[in-house]
Amino acid sequence: MAEAILEVRDLYKHYPLTRGVLFKKQVGAVKAVDGVDLDLIAGETLGIVGESGCGKSTLAKMLVHLEQPTSGSIRYKGEDVTTLSGRALKAVRRNIQMVFQDPYTSLNPRMTVGDIIGEPYEIHPEVAPKGSRRQKVQELLDVVGLNPEYINRYPHQFSGGQRQRIGIARGLALRPEIIVADEPVSALDVSVQAQVINLLDQLQSQFSLSYVFIAHDLSIVRHISDRVGVMYLGRVVEIGKDAEIYDHPTHPYTQALLSAAPVPDPEARESRQRIILTGDVPSPTNIPSGCRFRTRCWKAQERCALEVPLLAVPPHLRTTEGPVRHSSACHFAAELA
Repeated sequence: MAEAILEVRDLYKHYPLTRGVLFKKQVGAVKAVDGVDLDLIAGETLGIVGESGCGKSTLAKMLVHLEQPTSGSIRYKGEDVTTLSGRALKAVRRNIQMVFQDPYTSLNPRMTVGDIIGEPYEIHPEVAPKGSRRQKVQELLDVVGLNPEYINRYPHQFSGGQRQRIGIARGLALRPEIIVADEPVSALDVSVQAQVINLLDQLQSQFSLSYVFIAHDLSIVRHISDRVGVMYLGRVVEIGKDAEIYDHPTHPYTQALLSAAPVPDPEARESRQRIILTGDVPSPTNIPSGCRFRTRCWKAQERCALEVPLLAVPPHLRTTEGPVRHSSACHFAAELA
């Protein structure tokens, strides 16, 4: 297996629920991320999919240290960034940048495009001396497909797709090794989404980037990702190479997600078996015992309420020929393959 540039182990983020005005007492917790293990291989795109509220965005914020984990570790090149502060943390943050979901709210409307893209240089002046910053910003505009002469314009003078290109240019300013993209095309028109995805593909090759690409659109994730992780109620329930996940899913939640995805081919659409889940997603303040998907799962048995299924390689996929990177957190993964 290739070297992991980012390793996430046993990661938790719980937000306390309190009661009382003066003497606040914790009465529970919102378990946004509840024990996540991930590896990001250098040069790859790791896609993260799941329903709204499953913890994808909270995970993204922890990866770039916008949120402090409740517990667990995030190791960048072997160093646990959750324990860093001051200059050490600043140095690591330069190499892990983020592209936000909504280009309408992630750009300061009072700043010009040049100031927005050049702001990282104020924090890391060693990357670009003051005399060269304007040139570097114009080069970044050109790289993301915008006219370098737009440097003095304001965000409201651009379309949604152009604003997201500005956000991508800002993310590239410090020449990071990792970019965490939190649903970067969900707020854009379908015709523009493809352009931005193709741009991200091109930039990955040009700058040797590693991506954590978060989305709820399965077709987009399949197009851009090398591996895919599926999240449900704060935990990864299946992870593997994109072809393995899409063609041979071994977790019932993954199968349900794929059965609900739009299929352009009428014959394929009619021939596939649609899986309709019953009930609602449980509250992250009151997660079911055992398997957290069991309350909506058609395969659930008594064992599912008693034992937490571990994220592991299903028996039928185990081999002595080398490491297998397709894992599933289901007691019946072999039956579902």
